[in-house]
Amino acid sequence: MKEPIPRKTVYRLSLYKRCLERLTDGDSVTVSSEALAKVAGVKPPQLRKDLGYCGQFGKRGLGYDVATLHRQLSDVLGRTKLQPVILVGAGNLGSALLRYEEGFAKEGFAIAAAFDAQPVKRTSDVKARIFPLSRMGRFISEHSVKMAILCVPGTAAQEICNSLVTAGIQAILNFAPIILHVPANVMVNNVNLAIELENLSYFIR
Repeated sequence: MKEPIPRKTVYRLSLYKRCLERLTDGDSVTVSSEALAKVAGVKPPQLRKDLGYCGQFGKRGLGYDVATLHRQLSDVLGRTKLQPVILVGAGNLGSALLRYEEGFAKEGFAIAAAFDAQPVKRTSDVKARIFPLSRMGRFISEHSVKMAILCVPGTAAQEICNSLVTAGIQAILNFAPIILHVPANVMVNNVNLAIELENLSYFIR
């Protein structure tokens, strides 16, 4: 059985992939583990250990072929095709994310649809169609969506999260200010802007 990749390693693999994209834009053909590690902000041994989960890359003295490594990481991360995502909660934050639709597409993610408790009131200049929450479960099933972005108030987040999991969602990017309780097979990444700002403020006192 193939060894599962640790969550923190998956995060760093995404970071390496973006570093490789910048190197590609700069017309770099090869890169050493030392140079890639420096750009990514990690130690070379850590980078080599992380890449070891994905197979054997690079040649001693020659480094990594940028295009090949980028392609391999895209394959490991499941980014070889456009990944559909739904967004739940089209308020101020949700609408701002919807307006970034083209940016998400460039990164390999397509906002398939958005859902809100009061879709008629959401008149912001977004391209994605906003549907009532009652249509969410059926849409997820019919379009085989596995990822969701949650931008709802904390009071509603767990209930909606339960509905997402029941419908088949396996990964949630959570902007709601609570910790969601999900089954072991569902991955949640929490984004709490207040906590992040509070953390940064500690270092500028």
